[in-house]
Amino acid sequence: MMVKHVLVLLLLAASSTAMASGDPQAGRDKSQTCQACHGADGNAENPMYPRLAGQYQTYLLHSLKAYKSGERNNAIMAGMVANLSEEDMKDLAAYYAQQKGLFNTVPE
Repeated sequence: MMVKHVLVLLLLAASSTAMASGDPQAGRDKSQTCQACHGADGNAENPMYPRLAGQYQTYLLHSLKAYKSGERNNAIMAGMVANLSEEDMKDLAAYYAQQKGLFNTVPE
């Protein structure tokens, strides 16, 4: 019974890692239009716009997919994600997750 639980946990961990894979460098290259609202590195200076830097990669990917599907309703973001491919969204999520920000800040 314990072996089944361990296998399930391993499968879940592997699938979430694979689901969120992306190329941060490609994401950086694709982030040009995002920068107008979210800042050059995802640390928006205007509190009206969410900070993307340091957010969990899986959360960022889920959010982009939700805007694209209409699950999240925002006219600006719907237009921004309309032409993004699955790989584009993974790359953007990987890039912003690696930026110093909300959840990955390390004291210097």
